Amino acid sequence: MLEASDISIHYAQRKAVGGVSMQLAPGEVTTIIGPNGAGKSSLLRALNGGLAISSGTILLDGQPINSHSRRVIAKRIAVVAQEADLRFPVTVLEFVLGGRYAWASTAAWGWETTRDVEIAREVISETQLDELSGRLMNELSGGERQRAVLARALATEAGILLLDEPTANLDLAHQATILALVRARCNKRKTAALVVTHDINLAAEFSDHVLLMKDGKSVAFGRPEEVLTPELLNEVFAVRVLVDAHPISGVPRITPVHETLRQSTNH
Repeated sequence: MLEASDISIHYAQRKAVGGVSMQLAPGEVTTIIGPNGAGKSSLLRALNGGLAISSGTILLDGQPINSHSRRVIAKRIAVVAQEADLRFPVTVLEFVLGGRYAWASTAAWGWETTRDVEIAREVISETQLDELSGRLMNELSGGERQRAVLARALATEAGILLLDEPTANLDLAHQATILALVRARCNKRKTAALVVTHDINLAAEFSDHVLLMKDGKSVAFGRPEEVLTPELLNEVFAVRVLVDAHPISGVPRITPVHETLRQSTNH
């Protein structure tokens, strides 16, 4: 269980996050949406213990997160960033195996075990990368590479996933694929996931709860139908939207309403 209570984050004199509270529950997907500069990524980094908070508390399994070692945190929380750091040419299998490193003995030489390889191959199959396991990461397309990044996170077997804009720069099909994989893992393994995204309709489709942020503060938190309203979205994004029910899933569907200035010319 990961819980934040009234946390604030400062960069020098600037307040990036102010007084935000949230709780990630097993088996649920929570998304954070808001404009650029809303504090979304700063909040996510703090929840992993990677960014110091100015006030408030973050509890992992009931204990302050900074009381846990980085190895313990890595076993419990997996982070999916927008871009993988690929300084060295590695295969997909080798890259995914890196997600098992937190479980290795500090004295191990050639640390991966048979079980580590089994888990890596399981998540490679889960993310539909079987045919690419021997290919170098820098030879993959953007969508394939992002699935490999997710596979590496899943290989940790962490009960909490933190995903920072995992669908950025992906096409429509790959965006849905990534979040469908996260949703499936939460359903099957009771994993808790937190996803930072700019895509409001994806948030509506895959989320149990949505945190709407603006200027570092929580504007609203609740189920998609409670948060994704024309009034709240206009307050946060300063744009008029139409919200109706998706014809298949029934979740909120958001369409921006663009005012077009038409000029007529008399002849």
